[in-house]
Amino acid sequence: MNNIVSIPNAVGYDTAEIIKKDKAHFLHPWLVFDVFKDKGSLPLARAEGAFVYDTDGKQYLDGAAGLWCTNIGAGRKEMAEAIAEQICIMEYASTFTDITNVPATLLGEKLAEIAPGNLNRIIYSTGGSTAMESACRLIQYYQRCRGKPEKRHLISRKSGYHGTTYLAISISGDKNHTPEFEYKSDTIHQLSCPNVFRPPEGMEGLSEDELTTALVKEFQDKVDELGADNVAAFFAEPIMGAGGVIPPPRDYLKQIWEICKDNDILYVSDEVITAFGRLGHWFASLDEFEVQPDIITSAKGITSGYIPLGATLFTEEIYKVISEPGHGRYFAHGFTYAGHPVACIAALKNIEIMERENLLDYVKTDIGPYFEEQLHTLRDLPIVGDVRGKRMMMCVELVKDQKTLERFPAELDIGSYVAKETYARGLILRGFMDYNIMSPPLILTKKDVDFIVKTLRESIEAALQSLKKDGLL
Repeated sequence: MNNIVSIPNAVGYDTAEIIKKDKAHFLHPWLVFDVFKDKGSLPLARAEGAFVYDTDGKQYLDGAAGLWCTNIGAGRKEMAEAIAEQICIMEYASTFTDITNVPATLLGEKLAEIAPGNLNRIIYSTGGSTAMESACRLIQYYQRCRGKPEKRHLISRKSGYHGTTYLAISISGDKNHTPEFEYKSDTIHQLSCPNVFRPPEGMEGLSEDELTTALVKEFQDKVDELGADNVAAFFAEPIMGAGGVIPPPRDYLKQIWEICKDNDILYVSDEVITAFGRLGHWFASLDEFEVQPDIITSAKGITSGYIPLGATLFTEEIYKVISEPGHGRYFAHGFTYAGHPVACIAALKNIEIMERENLLDYVKTDIGPYFEEQLHTLRDLPIVGDVRGKRMMMCVELVKDQKTLERFPAELDIGSYVAKETYARGLILRGFMDYNIMSPPLILTKKDVDFIVKTLRESIEAALQSLKKDGLL
């Protein structure tokens, strides 16, 4: 508790009034109505570096980086200046048909420079979901332009998460599907989640290499069942994020990618979370997993959350097919705010800061390994079942029994149970289901890491005592 600093409530907000108004008007994404009705929201008023402050002035270390996104930290004056200057120069410009703007053009050049292979073409959008929606539309368009309209089927994985727009959520794992919504399912197929800690049904007890073999066979069998001539694309996060920070088993992604190449199937890498430094690379697919995607979706860290922006990168080969002259085609897809000049200038400044401060190397060789190492010290706690992830993308999975890996009752929501304790101690993380997920800003110091680990240990211990007291353990 000594590390929590309270600052004066300089903005003069009435916390109770803000919570009341929030309850009265704001339908939050993924809102759990029954819980929200009782406890309301945590009203944040300002942020600086790796910290956020609520309307009472209480300081929290932002262990979630907002929502996987504030990579360079909050309150960067030069980001504010670049954004403000661009607003004064030109606050908006349409990019439909034959109009562009300078920031969108320069960012396109920069993204092509730092992307792996010949991912030289970009569709701009407003975030991760729209970047994925653009990828899906591009895939449909490309297959028809090349005279293969039968290539309509899309393959993804259970527990994957790709966004909340219609096609993006349909491709996402079934755990994200609620019965009140409808989803496209006739051409979408979901394979097993590649979870080493909790292997899919029928794959229990396999070694990591054996699990890879079984999962790759499952993919090949699905391709054979559908017919390779009918499969358009495969979708994968390099490390699953919202599904519980699930790193793939060894060589799994590479072998899937090789099957895609052999069967004329596009490989789509969803790097909305993993790109722009979270794993110590601009993009993780090739550098970390030896996979050269045909399409990469990105958002979040592209501007460090300062302004909404999404970017779908795709290969020169795809562009040559869809732009082939003599067909009178036009790409009937896009957004009013595609290539927004203020968003693009924010991305350019964000990338400049990351390059200047050498944040990629800092994550890869310094703070990332230290964060992993220190979080693994929590394994001695009796309800910690697994500590997994890579560098600045980590998860602690909680279990009722370490030997049997028995889960806590779903209605207990043990992840939130522990997160409530971390909030009280000045640490924000994502707590849901069995998980405590951490994806802090990349600028963290080792002192900050120590605070996260110490606070999470104290919080798990406090939750453990409460569970025992209430007869739940």
